[in-house]
Formats: sequence, C-alpha cells, structure tokens
Amino acid sequence: MTEKVGLLGWPVEHSISPSMHNAAFAALGLDWQYDLLPVEPAKLANGVEKLLDDGYRGFNVTIPHKLAVLDLPQVAAVDPAVDEIGAANTLILENGSLRAANTDWLGFVADLHAHEVAIDGKFCLVLGTGGASKAVAYALRQMGASDIKHATIEPLRDENDFPYDQLGDIAPQAGLIVHCTSLGMWPKVDASVWPDDVPFPAEAVLYDVIYTPPVTCLMEQASRAGLHTIGGLGMLVRQGALSFEEWTGITPPVNVMVDAARQALGIG
Repeated sequence: MTEKVGLLGWPVEHSISPSMHNAAFAALGLDWQYDLLPVEPAKLANGVEKLLDDGYRGFNVTIPHKLAVLDLPQVAAVDPAVDEIGAANTLILENGSLRAANTDWLGFVADLHAHEVAIDGKFCLVLGTGGASKAVAYALRQMGASDIKHATIEPLRDENDFPYDQLGDIAPQAGLIVHCTSLGMWPKVDASVWPDDVPFPAEAVLYDVIYTPPVTCLMEQASRAGLHTIGGLGMLVRQGALSFEEWTGITPPVNVMVDAARQALGIG
C-alpha cells in the first residue's frame, strides 16, 4: 500500500514540494507519495483528522498553519526546538498521534553554511514575525548572532520587535537581512516589504526564504543596491530532506531533490 504524506497550508498550489519529494521517493524505489493538502485555517483540526483517517503518515506545514498546528488535538509530542521556536513545519505520525518537529531552522543553517555566510557576532534583521521568522531567529541565535531585531506590521510583542516605519533607523546596523513574510511570493510577485526610500545597509547579505519566484522583487532591489542575495530554494530543499528522513527513516538523495525543484521552477 502506498504511504502518503503531504503539505498542509492555505494556499499551497504554488508549492514545488511534491516534485522534489516524489523524485526522491522514486529514486529510492519507495512506494510513497507526497500531495498538496490545502486546508482552510478554520477547518484545520477537522481537516487533519480526515487526512489521518485517509492514511496520511505525516505532513509538512506552511503558511498560515505553522503556529496553529501546535494546538491540534492530534499532536501529542513536541520536539525541544519546537518548544523554543513556537512553530512547527513537520508532523510525524507515531503510535497513532502526531509529533511536531521543526526542520526549517536546520535547513536555514545548512543553506547559510553552503553559501559560506558567517553569522557569529553579526547584527541580524528579520523581516516578519510569523512561523518562518521564529525558526530563522532560533537558527541565528544558535549561530552566534550578536543581536536580532524583527520588523513587523503586527502589534509589538517585545523589545526585539519594531514597526516598519523605523526601518531606516534600524537597517544600517544589519550584516544580514532575512525576509520571512509571504509578500513577494507567487502570485503577488511585484510586491516587496522594503520601502523604496530606505537604503539597504552596505555590504549586508539579503536572504529571502521565498522560492517562488526564484528571484523576488526584494532580491532585485537588494541586488541593485550591491548586496549579495540568496533565495529560499536551498532552505526549502534542505528542510524538506530532513522532513523526508523524519517520515521514512531514510536519508534522501539531496541532489535529486535539488534537480527536481529547479526543474519545477523552470530554472534548469
């Protein structure tokens, strides 16, 4: 019988996760399939229950469910990193209930290492305060960031948050900027969180966790200003590979996942 996993989110039709996971399943000869599972926020608990009844073995979790899944009645265990981060991107079926894990932060760390971006002692600016930003901030703390500030449109939660109208005062200190909102993601590809009248900090690196499109409007802005920019494809693949291993107990061929992801994006 085919084992099933998939992506919980709303919306999810832009995702290339099925392409990279199903390519890895095929390469390993595993009778597994990865599906897109759009679930409205108001129907999350019932939706997950139905999917479990339909035989699903686990899930990736994306916007807007990364925080909400921690309140699901089906979640009986939470990994220590999830406790620290306050968000999950992976659910694993174990003994009839779900365990919540977070592979986002490890995928982000691995991709920074792959791009030879050093964090130790740097001031880091995170754009957004949602689930992805929580994983990114946790990763940056583990990597030795000197300070981390979050720009947000939401009510300020603590002293590390600030409104976007203060971006011009905060940004010049940043050695790394990480974009963690959905603005600029398909289908709103012409949007950017960065105001045109705010200069980018000189010699900073900009990392955008968005991977559709591969080059976002924000990345184009930063590149024109002379910054080194990195898109979110590497983080996507690396966190996905870690989720794959959580579900199957097998380390997937990351090169196969990268090739499938790039092909799905039309970038060769």
